[in-house]
Amino acid sequence: MSGLGNPSAALARARRSSADRAPEEALERMLALYRDKYADFTVKHFHEQMQKRHDYVLGYTVTKLALHAAGLVRKAPKRSAHRKKRPRRPLRGMLLHQDGSRHVWIEGLPARDLIVTMDDATSEIYSMVLVEEEGTASTFQALREVIGEHGLFCALYTDRGSHYFLTPKAGEKVSKTQQTQVGRALSHLGIEHIAAYSPQARGRSERVFGTLQDRLPKELRLAGITTVEAANAWLKAHYIPGHNAAFAIKPEQEGTAFVADRHEAWREALCVIEERTVANDNTVAWNGRRLQLPQSRLRPHFVKAVVRLHEYPDGTVSVFLGPHRLAMFSANGQQISPDALQPGSVLGAVKDKPWRARKRASLTAPARAAVEKAPVGTEKRASNRTKKPTHGADQTALSMA
Repeated sequence: MSGLGNPSAALARARRSSADRAPEEALERMLALYRDKYADFTVKHFHEQMQKRHDYVLGYTVTKLALHAAGLVRKAPKRSAHRKKRPRRPLRGMLLHQDGSRHVWIEGLPARDLIVTMDDATSEIYSMVLVEEEGTASTFQALREVIGEHGLFCALYTDRGSHYFLTPKAGEKVSKTQQTQVGRALSHLGIEHIAAYSPQARGRSERVFGTLQDRLPKELRLAGITTVEAANAWLKAHYIPGHNAAFAIKPEQEGTAFVADRHEAWREALCVIEERTVANDNTVAWNGRRLQLPQSRLRPHFVKAVVRLHEYPDGTVSVFLGPHRLAMFSANGQQISPDALQPGSVLGAVKDKPWRARKRASLTAPARAAVEKAPVGTEKRASNRTKKPTHGADQTALSMA
């Protein structure tokens, strides 16, 4: 502080030079609040909080000069020249960035990963999720939020983390033929997946995380947030809108490259998908548990059938046979509710046929073969419908012959 001269005299000069002639009481109150509550805030962030929380009306420049003069904030050094930034995409939805940063975001809790998905054209943040560790589930969770609200986009730009790409040899290019679960889902939805090969290539994301690491822990502290669950709800409802209002820029072109997913294919694409063979007791193995398949009108049982398991980011899992969801289970393996088959499905094609035809359609291939080979006329009539010819009738038949 010795290099800043006499603080009182400097503060007096700042007040005299201000075109606003800031009231002394407002400046003293501002300086006291900075010392007591906001000493680790940047001037810009502090000024925003003063306006938001303390009915502060003085301008940013007056505030900065007063903080400099009081010796509470040092002047920033002049920035050196830096490389030219990569041009932004002209439309929203053309390119999205997704990245994670490990940091102590909530005071008193261990470091966690913050997953951020933002638009290249505007730097708008579409999703922010705090998770224990970055991975496939967190990626799907963030993408489901973005696509569910905005629609499908053109391309996703990420680092080469193992949940994003498979890299045959460390340090070399990612595989173009082998896909991770994330790669498979993006390919299914028609979204291009672009790998970054240097930290500089992710400069836009890195700058955003620099801002977030400086601001977000302080904002969470001011909001009284102490749990991850509360933080994620608060980020979505409060922080993202405020951040975008302060930092997002106008795109080069009006309009959007987002496209509505009318059939909501993303719901069953953005999840971990694996195949299983149904065991003899009509169960499927999953995460050390046995999932009991319920009865179905599709077939008497599913033994030896190959089914698909869709594990969603919230831990729930569905079992599919072709397009049919056979059952849905909670994260602890308990069945939630079997889905009713919808009209227009495979079963709908036979729903109006006679009972015997529907019964045959529900049989397995071996059972159908057995029915087809059965001799005609072996089905027994009900006793009350059996007709015995009378003796008179026999004689009449003989005479007619």
